[in-house]
Amino acid sequence: MNFLKINWAPNEKLFEIGGFGIHIYSLMFIIAFLLGLRLYKKMFIKENVDQKYLEPLFIYMVVSTLLGARLGEVFFYNWDYFQNHLLEILLPIKEKADGSGYRFIGFRGLASHGATIGILIGIYLYQRIYKFKPLIWILDRLTIPVAIGGFFVRTGNFFNSEIVGKYTGSNFGVVFQNRGEIHPRYPAQMYEAFGYLILFFILRKIYNSHFRDQGGFLLGLFFIGLFSIRFLVEYVKESQGGFEKNMPLLSTGQWLSIPFITLGFVLLAMSFRKKLTNP
Repeated sequence: MNFLKINWAPNEKLFEIGGFGIHIYSLMFIIAFLLGLRLYKKMFIKENVDQKYLEPLFIYMVVSTLLGARLGEVFFYNWDYFQNHLLEILLPIKEKADGSGYRFIGFRGLASHGATIGILIGIYLYQRIYKFKPLIWILDRLTIPVAIGGFFVRTGNFFNSEIVGKYTGSNFGVVFQNRGEIHPRYPAQMYEAFGYLILFFILRKIYNSHFRDQGGFLLGLFFIGLFSIRFLVEYVKESQGGFEKNMPLLSTGQWLSIPFITLGFVLLAMSFRKKLTNP
């Protein structure tokens, strides 16, 4: 059944000028941030929050997301490489194979678990300065733009032919011809992307209900939903390395997801407890 097999060889760049170009992956990040800003602005308007707090929140989100995602990739997955290439940690370059210098590659290698930690730290610092609402209020509402952002980022990974699935061993799947392959793999990036898209609609629906004011409910559900999706998709995803060689029972992504899923259940329990004690 050949219609179940897709040969995938997209042009990763929208355009290129003088060796520099805009990648579709980069465009997906831009869309994720701008759409997230629009969604959060609507929430500010709906809840009568002064929009002067929106711009600094956006800046904190962008910086903390990218910095956290990059450092997550470095320390969770590829420290063996980066410990000998420290300059490449925060610069969009990679040493040439012959050691003759560096080439510009853009920022490739970003880890979602690191991004989550970065966002939590960044928004904590933001709320320490702009104390217009409690930290949990801000984080609850951030789950909605972050969920849809995850959809666009994983779609960007699909266009980049990266974070691929395992070989299906059948005629079903996607052949990533940009990688020089001839056998189909599971489209793990899109499994994850559509999982996040569904989570986005669920969170947005809940936000429009009375649960919106149940502090920690949205954040708890987000952690459970997003990292459960990640945990399950890891079963059909090619290994990305990390520390799973020393802890072989699960993949690195699965080990990193467990604390967030656990935190999600704790937040849910706390949100219901607060509701019972403060009806």
